[in-house]
Amino acid sequence: MAGDGAPGEDAVRYRLFAVGPGGEELLRGCARDIAERLAPLLAAYIWQRQPFRLRYVPPRGDTPEHLGGSTRFGDNVEDEWFVVYLLREITRACPLLAARVDDNDGEFLLIEAAEVLPKWLRPENSDNRVFFYKGELHIIPLSETQEQEDCEPSAACPTISQALRLLSTRSEELLAAEPIRAAVYKRISGYPEKIQASFHRAHCYLPAGIVAVLKQRPSLVAAAVQAFYLRDPVDLRACRTFQTFPPEQRVMTTVTFTKCLYAQIVQQKFVPDRRSGYTLPLSSHPQYKAYELGMKLAHGFEILCSKSSKASPDSKRNEFSGPVWERFLNGLKEKDYFKGEMEGSAKYMELLHMAEDYFQQSLTKEESCIEVSPGDEILSLLQTTTFDVKEFEREAACLPPEDDDSWLEISPDDLEKMLKEATNEFHPSSDEEEEEQKYNLETVAESMKAFVSKVSTHEGAEMPWSSDEAHVTFDVDSFTKALDRILGADSEELDSDDLDEEEDFNFSDEDDEDLDAENQRQKQKPNELIGSLKSYMDEMDRELAHTNVGRSFTTQKKGASSAKGTTCQDAGPDSEAEDAELTPVDVDTNLVANLLESYSAQAGLAGPTSNILQSMGVYLPENADQIGSNKGAAE
Repeated sequence: MAGDGAPGEDAVRYRLFAVGPGGEELLRGCARDIAERLAPLLAAYIWQRQPFRLRYVPPRGDTPEHLGGSTRFGDNVEDEWFVVYLLREITRACPLLAARVDDNDGEFLLIEAAEVLPKWLRPENSDNRVFFYKGELHIIPLSETQEQEDCEPSAACPTISQALRLLSTRSEELLAAEPIRAAVYKRISGYPEKIQASFHRAHCYLPAGIVAVLKQRPSLVAAAVQAFYLRDPVDLRACRTFQTFPPEQRVMTTVTFTKCLYAQIVQQKFVPDRRSGYTLPLSSHPQYKAYELGMKLAHGFEILCSKSSKASPDSKRNEFSGPVWERFLNGLKEKDYFKGEMEGSAKYMELLHMAEDYFQQSLTKEESCIEVSPGDEILSLLQTTTFDVKEFEREAACLPPEDDDSWLEISPDDLEKMLKEATNEFHPSSDEEEEEQKYNLETVAESMKAFVSKVSTHEGAEMPWSSDEAHVTFDVDSFTKALDRILGADSEELDSDDLDEEEDFNFSDEDDEDLDAENQRQKQKPNELIGSLKSYMDEMDRELAHTNVGRSFTTQKKGASSAKGTTCQDAGPDSEAEDAELTPVDVDTNLVANLLESYSAQAGLAGPTSNILQSMGVYLPENADQIGSNKGAAE
């Protein structure tokens, strides 16, 4: 993952390159400094799947040597954006490094700022253009040659070495535009305070062995939740009779989850096997939720241990007695990681265990891809850790209150607000009556006409965000000439019906002669064709005037503006004899009426009308008549 290959699904890849003279020694030294600097943040952080981890990667092909890594974030996308925050802070603290980050979607930083990107920047030419350098976002532009040649969007991307040379000499010129930086920085705003807000502390009724393990390695809760969340029938075989964590010695404790992990485990319905010994009280029991959470978490830990290789714990503990650990621990003390706590105190030991966990996840086995499974780590801790059940019971008597989980329930109004904030289209709520009075339906008609007037391409049509925007004109003559060049001057006009009929029938020689005569008639002058077509349309209008079709449209009154339309149903019985000239249809009024009728039929749900209008920045108010009728029916 740290090489040139594309990142895997639900994984973020990051690379740190030296800007200017570098080398392996410089990069390894930066890796050690980064680990010590980030320890206060990362030691207490709970990752969904994998931690943030940097490794030295030698040069390969066009990619120079660098510090690289990848992190699987699973269902918790906040882990990905936390990595982005870390990279920005690293480049701010280490001005010799420039950071690249991407995932299986490509340049997801550009996706976040898609609405404010320059027109030339496309997915095809965005590789190796986006960097964090000195704490700011930089974008490598097109070369002067490419700009002069007005090259296609698929213009060649720069190599990483070329981009690094430009950063070292022209970094101020390459700074991303303020709207682009604002869009990305908004997504990572709030850190590091946001870390504590992402936690959820809940009471759990757990076996004493799991309580002891979590005191040593709080981050193992993530692996246990994932094991339970992704369980299969084979995994549950180990939970018929619990060999590692029997239910006899259970105590109440407080477990720290992330909100994502808590939502995953609490929302799953699960009934334990009767042979397991795990039973739940009645749902009305005041501690029912703690019993249920503890039961689910115990199943996760048991599943992890059932997959363990049963390795010896001695090799796992030796990593905390070598020179690398000693140097790392001394660096933490110099940076006041222990915050003045007395060595051996409860708080000191808690911080020390978190530092050991962080060291094991991020700094050990630097040259090896072999990972210690969570099950091996749990069994190792059980064999090397002593605990007192009576002490756990005394602690359970004075547990702090658990966090409120009302954030799991989202009201429709909250969801609507979140969606508007996500699309940067949030508008403060105002009085509904004032909003209806100020709402101008002409905006709907103007926006729709502006959209229809656009010329679309194979990439789609641009949505007109303002009705004042200049319309795209269509040159009929140029289009006709281009069509003639493609099809030839003598090309015949055939539609799909003509082709179908030609396949279904065998024409005789007489039919061919008729077709030749018809072709000769088709070669008359364009003005004659237009006049003939107009006569056909007039004749059609006269025929339709004697039917009920016209009554479904709103027409213009004579001598009045189109805004003061009236329906054909309002006309008297002698309206047809009024004069031979037909009254024109009020296009705007019919358009708005049909849109409103379609919007009302959506009943507040998503639909074609609301989707296309909202994409053009037009928001229709709720149907007050329909709301009133619903309230009356309810009463």
